[in-house]
Amino acid sequence: MYAVIKTGGKQYKVTVGEKLKVEQIPAELDSQIVLEEVLMVADGDNVQIGAPLVAGAKVTATVVSHGRHDKVRIFKMRRRKHYQKRQGHRQNFTEIRIDAIA
Repeated sequence: MYAVIKTGGKQYKVTVGEKLKVEQIPAELDSQIVLEEVLMVADGDNVQIGAPLVAGAKVTATVVSHGRHDKVRIFKMRRRKHYQKRQGHRQNFTEIRIDAIA
């Protein structure tokens, strides 16, 4: 059984017991969260596709940790114009473990 959920402007295919890193969610560690934006639920041959969301479907997850991804380095340069710009970015994330798909 798997589901396709939407969180943080992105879509993820999740199964029970899977850990994934999503955009930062304001929740405490080891707390239960409910993801209500479920786009699709599949259980064997039984597939439910929402328009846009599946009615009554939800995914429960546990917050495992919060952190920051590796640094992405940005470098801009214009040739012959004596222009160089260096910049870095680290995106915050929340790691969650999928507990149930209902």
